[in-house]
Amino acid sequence: MSSEDIAEEIRTSFPGTEEVIIQYLSGYLVDDAGEEEDVMRVAQEMLKSLAGDRVDVLEKLMTTLGDLLEDQLNARLKNSSRPKLQKLDKVMDMSKSQISNTIALSEGVDLESINKGKASRVDVKKLEKQEAKLKAKIEKRSRRDLYEGSKLLDAHRKQQTYEEMFMKINPLDASSSSKQKSKDIHLPSIDVSFASNRILSGATLTLAHGRRYGLIGRNGVGKSTLLRHIAMREVPIPPHITILFVEQEIVGDDTKAIDSVLKADVWRDHLMKEQVMLDGKLSELEAEGDDKRFEDAREELSSRLAEVHARLADMDAESGPARAAALLAGLGFDEADQQRPTRSFSGGWRMRLALARALFVKPTLLLLDEPSNHIDLNALAWLEDYLQTWPGTLLVVSHDRAFLDAVATDIVHQHSGRLDYYKGNFTQFYSTKSERDRNLRKEYDTQMEYRRHLQAFIDRWRYNANRAAQAQMKIKILEKLPDLQPPEQEETEQFRFPETEKISPPLLQMSEVTFGYTPEKLVLKDVNIDVGLDSRIAIVGANGAGKSTLIKILTGELKPMAGHVNRNGRLRVGYFAQHHVDTLIQTMTPVQFLASKYPGKSEQEYRAHLGNFQISGMTGLQLIGTLSGGQKSRVAFAILSLQHPHILLLDEPTNHLDIEGLDALMSALQKWNGGVIIISHDERFITTVAKELWVCGDGTVNKFKGDVQSYKNLIVSNIKAKP
Repeated sequence: MSSEDIAEEIRTSFPGTEEVIIQYLSGYLVDDAGEEEDVMRVAQEMLKSLAGDRVDVLEKLMTTLGDLLEDQLNARLKNSSRPKLQKLDKVMDMSKSQISNTIALSEGVDLESINKGKASRVDVKKLEKQEAKLKAKIEKRSRRDLYEGSKLLDAHRKQQTYEEMFMKINPLDASSSSKQKSKDIHLPSIDVSFASNRILSGATLTLAHGRRYGLIGRNGVGKSTLLRHIAMREVPIPPHITILFVEQEIVGDDTKAIDSVLKADVWRDHLMKEQVMLDGKLSELEAEGDDKRFEDAREELSSRLAEVHARLADMDAESGPARAAALLAGLGFDEADQQRPTRSFSGGWRMRLALARALFVKPTLLLLDEPSNHIDLNALAWLEDYLQTWPGTLLVVSHDRAFLDAVATDIVHQHSGRLDYYKGNFTQFYSTKSERDRNLRKEYDTQMEYRRHLQAFIDRWRYNANRAAQAQMKIKILEKLPDLQPPEQEETEQFRFPETEKISPPLLQMSEVTFGYTPEKLVLKDVNIDVGLDSRIAIVGANGAGKSTLIKILTGELKPMAGHVNRNGRLRVGYFAQHHVDTLIQTMTPVQFLASKYPGKSEQEYRAHLGNFQISGMTGLQLIGTLSGGQKSRVAFAILSLQHPHILLLDEPTNHLDIEGLDALMSALQKWNGGVIIISHDERFITTVAKELWVCGDGTVNKFKGDVQSYKNLIVSNIKAKP
């Protein structure tokens, strides 16, 4: 019985309990309780605060813990019945006594007198080693609950620039030294922690050069943390392998977009500046005479210049501007945008710039964290096509199944502190994993049935003289059976939107609507659209084409310059904004936020409603600011459903949801009886939820006769056709 067994029982009984509390309780019950303490009573008092009014759950848990700790509790009981140490009235220094103080009281052997002068037979070195181990164990236990900051945070505190970090992580000679070396990565046993949380334990990291790996797992399992550890070489990646991690948007300044991409390859930029400097010095020396010292200086500079030229040739530096322009064009930057300063772009466009910079550098190992979250369907179609010919190794975290199907050659499944590897894209992974899980479950059930059969025979005939020998043989068979662990239960989620009452049409109509933020620059012109309870519409198009503007006109947030928007007087519209996080009050808990928006219910009712969107247990009582992006999205959906809307307008609802959350949202929308309009870049989400595809572009919104894949193919063809 280990502390992990205890922790698992607490998690099962009170899901959503903070991990710090679980670890403290399990450690206390197994290791840390004092000899005089009534551990079960103390534990029950602590658990009461978690249980609330769920007394039956608490009693059941205490019974289970009592069974698990039975041997330990019996041992404590025995120890408590032994004679206790007593404090003497007067201090006695036994080392100064010449004879044993007990010899005068009764006949016996004076051990001190006998052993005095004899050499000790204890191995002092072994004793020192064991004491050092014990000391280390005690120190480790005392530090167990202390917060341990990651080196990543230390690096952030030092405020290292991108250039400093790049040169530190990727030395100049890394590329040249890698020519004769393997670019495969195989680390048989790695441990990854963030603060006091263990992310991976004894996991194997294997990345073959030229393969494209999709890293998947539940929200909060530590995928981004693993990527950061790899990027900072906190995991021992061979030094000749260059690494680049795209995580944050670039800082905006006066640098032009195209120059920002060119400067991303720090060593190229560094060597080109050195080349200009060397050319200048050589020009100055040419004007000097033929003096020996000038001749030597010219020779030294010429030699260095030749080295710089060779390095730049290896980097294919000359093609840099053309490559940078092509990358930016693919990600949606036209020629005018490429000349704009980076500070003039919004956060989403700066994230695209960060992506373009990484693709320009072409590291041996490229790490991407949810790249599809910040780009529209047009740019995503180009990115999928571009990454399919990526020459190095790619490790990408994504919840977009269509993106993983298009890009990944392998899937890495992160769960339970380990990494499992599957050949093929996401669809193949899902099929293989489902088959593997079925086989494991079948094998486990078969063995458990066999074990029950053997145990029943043993229990029946063990004490029967005629069958005792057979019973003993069955016992030996039972002992030799492999100890199989029960297969992990596949976690599923469910969202639920309340059914809406029917109202007579028309519900929501746009007639000849024209809108622009200025009269000179129109975003939408003469748009007609009719939304009913049976509508399932997906709107796609490039960023800036007017998709979000169209949604805001439908909600009434924006008024058209011309045309009409007709709304049924009884119509309720639920709007999920792309930046929904901004609408949540970070210093409130989800329960408090729901109560502030829709007062009149009890705390239990609010928590039950949040449970419809997997915000359960203590999560509903945490500050919203401490929740993950996926959990904040779930809170936003819970707010929407309290409006009892007739129509849902969802602007990029999939951005922060993991695959299980996305499946739950799709299932809930399919079952719901109201109208839905979605803006999304997720192909599978659009295909599953929408019946119609509308394309927003050039100021118009038109129905597209084809599916999402046809639209993406058209986009890629158009980009490639451009000179």
